[in-house]
Amino acid sequence: MNQGFGVDIGGSGIKGAVVDLETGRLAGERFKVLTPQPSTPAAVGRAVAEVTGHFGWTARLGATFPAPVTRGVARTAANVDPEWVDTNVEEVLATATGCPVSALNDADAAGIAEASFGAARDCDGLVIMTTLGTGIGTALIYRGVLVPNSELGHLELDGADAERSASAAAREREDLGWSAWARRLQRYYEALERYLWPDLFVVGGGVSRKADKFLDRLSLRTPIVVAALGNEAGIVGAALHASLPPR
Repeated sequence: MNQGFGVDIGGSGIKGAVVDLETGRLAGERFKVLTPQPSTPAAVGRAVAEVTGHFGWTARLGATFPAPVTRGVARTAANVDPEWVDTNVEEVLATATGCPVSALNDADAAGIAEASFGAARDCDGLVIMTTLGTGIGTALIYRGVLVPNSELGHLELDGADAERSASAAAREREDLGWSAWARRLQRYYEALERYLWPDLFVVGGGVSRKADKFLDRLSLRTPIVVAALGNEAGIVGAALHASLPPR
């Protein structure tokens, strides 16, 4: 079996697993620890080392990070400690785990996984993966190739970042009903359509488990479907990313 290892670093939890790179399935149960608070580089490094140590993993691994990542370096830190800004994620995690590390944005990892094994596998055009959670993460996949760090959750709607009004966290914060929230999503996805003319939207994030509450309320020219890999998408995408030849 061709195996890899993926770690998904989030604002509240850090989870990892061995991945079958031929099928995109986890090769066993995933292991999760809470994201340390404060989530400094040193503390997160120790947590990731705990995850890899649980499996005895010593080879190259992939890691998602909740921020744009360029050449291994985190550029923002909205949901982790500010100390991460301009810090090399790959170096921090490699030092902590003793493993070579390939890091990428968390939504990009989910997009890679869905394009390779999930809901976007048969789409030969532009796919926009959206993860609806604390914010709105996005990934652009064109004919199977990732355009990294798109950050389209920060499109301006009504003078503010779209994720401030249309994320799953906004729905909970403002106690919106599904219909009211769907109207906000409608405007957000319409804006993406106007700017990019995609061939497919894929909706992920924890709220996608309740897609029957809001997806049918959207009226778009672009097909929109639920992510197939669920909470495993980040782990799978990270492992796939790490399996690519080093830069």
